[in-house]
Amino acid sequence: MYGYTGKLLEVDLSNKKINEIKIDEEILKQYIGGRGLAVKILWDRIGIKWDSINPFSPENILLILTGPLTGFFPGGRICISGKSPQSNGVVGSTVGGEFGIELKCAGYDGIIISGKAETPCYIFISDSYVEIKRASHIWGKGGKETLKTLLNEGRMMLQKNKLGKWREPAVLYIGPAGERKVRLAAVMSKLTHAAGYGGYGAVMGSKNLKAILVKGTGPLPEVFNIEEVNKLIKCACKECYENQALFRQWGTGYGGYYFGNVTSSEPIKNWQEEWHEEKSYSVTQFERFWVKRYWGDFGCPTTCLKISTFKMNSENIVSDNPDYELQAYLGTNLGIFNPVENIYLSSLIDELGLCGINTGNILGFVGELYEKGILTKEDLDGVELTWGNLNAFALLIKKIAYREDIGDILAEGIYRAALKLSEIKKKDLLKYTVQSKAIAIGAHGVRSGLDYTDKISYACSTQGGDHTSVAKLPLDHPNSELTVLFYDSGVVCWFNDWAIQKDLKWKFIKAVTGWDITEKKWYEELAPRILSIQRILLLIGGPDIKWIPLKDDENPQRFYEPLPSGPAKGRYVDRKKFEEERKEYYKALGWSEKGIPTSETLMKLGLNDVVQFLKQKINGFYLDSTS
Repeated sequence: MYGYTGKLLEVDLSNKKINEIKIDEEILKQYIGGRGLAVKILWDRIGIKWDSINPFSPENILLILTGPLTGFFPGGRICISGKSPQSNGVVGSTVGGEFGIELKCAGYDGIIISGKAETPCYIFISDSYVEIKRASHIWGKGGKETLKTLLNEGRMMLQKNKLGKWREPAVLYIGPAGERKVRLAAVMSKLTHAAGYGGYGAVMGSKNLKAILVKGTGPLPEVFNIEEVNKLIKCACKECYENQALFRQWGTGYGGYYFGNVTSSEPIKNWQEEWHEEKSYSVTQFERFWVKRYWGDFGCPTTCLKISTFKMNSENIVSDNPDYELQAYLGTNLGIFNPVENIYLSSLIDELGLCGINTGNILGFVGELYEKGILTKEDLDGVELTWGNLNAFALLIKKIAYREDIGDILAEGIYRAALKLSEIKKKDLLKYTVQSKAIAIGAHGVRSGLDYTDKISYACSTQGGDHTSVAKLPLDHPNSELTVLFYDSGVVCWFNDWAIQKDLKWKFIKAVTGWDITEKKWYEELAPRILSIQRILLLIGGPDIKWIPLKDDENPQRFYEPLPSGPAKGRYVDRKKFEEERKEYYKALGWSEKGIPTSETLMKLGLNDVVQFLKQKINGFYLDSTS
């Protein structure tokens, strides 16, 4: 087997058992790694009782997975998955950094974590040495102190194990939000990287798992054709250097102005607007705070990340660019058009271990309810949540992270919070939410038709509102969910593929694994197989929320309202066209008109066991009656 170590590390926190398990090569050929392999493992291990498993119960499995291209394709990422406490389905949530490379060099393709530790702990991995260590001294600490303490302890343990002066281990960790099972909690890496979609920071918290440290001193796994891999790495880097000049200079930090002013697709005040001409929010105003301009993770030629820092009230504020998503959701969506204030909120979010997209999304929702007088100052425990009020939004963020007062309701995420607030206020508040399957819509609107997203992008995605995994036709479109599924399973950075030849990724996987995975095989067999299982697990859902096929494959109501301003004023999602496109999308995937994979499609994909399961029941819809 090439490109893989062939082993997964399995840690049962309840029984303190640590094992290595081998992975069958045929499974890897069909599911590759990362998100694809996560879907397969989850289906095999807990699929049959999926609807009864609480994502916060010890039975849920947390998966930390690499892919065959991790460490070879330029840039480093790791994929985190499990049963999501947001959608109750499966989300493949990736985060940049060296964790995946260290893990492979330690001899593992991934980690399966089950059970729940009695007391707070962290896992330390140094090659084949694995230890579950106490974490009571860092439980409750924010990001900076957690990371500093763990890096020091990691260095000391490496020296104790006589490994000499190695660089510090790679770390995944959670903040106070994850510890309190806030469904918006992210799994953090470094100071500012986050796997935000899915809510897996809360899953770590539910297992009393504060962090995972890994250091590998071995080589990456052997590849099928090392000369070809070296040639492809050089070729990909050269093309990134030549074609990504602007992206290298600004990263996505240019988006705060561009997506508002040029494509009219940026969330403003809970998506009541999507256009602005605030030049105070241009990238030149952000780059004044960049102290590191070209920051990339392992082997990344694009280096799109930046680091911003300044002092505020004697406190050191540190954030990344911020990237576009955080510029939008912790800026314009809250009526904030000041880079200093946006950087401050981004830094606060990282420190508390929250997802900037999902948290900014719910803050905008609450802001609109306050604007409309539905929520009052008394409801918000004294917070005057007017648009652009930095201190008010910062206070609410802290209340969410620590589940204090109204923050305890909001910590349940936008969908569940809207249901609860609807019950309290005795009116439907879901119509003000901008989410899909309880996951915040990414900061790329669909109404103007000028961004890369389409009418069906969020409504039909198996990852809800995830802007990195949008439903799109044709299925082999460079931005489609099936294409991104390759990156998430690979596990590589999508951004580095933008600048290179279309067929380079297929050459890469052939040179690394030796397998003949062609573009045709991916789009017609491998990707549909993974996506079909992911779709079924999403529809099964439970135990607290279940999605109804077709009915819940819907846009937020706001997207059917016309844009109120800008060059795209008056544009909206035409419901009839949306329904036609949704029908086309299902048909292209071989799913029924209700969006359920048909028995014929599943049999063709070799998923006979899934057919047998569907012949029973999912959400009251029998396979035979809906196919």
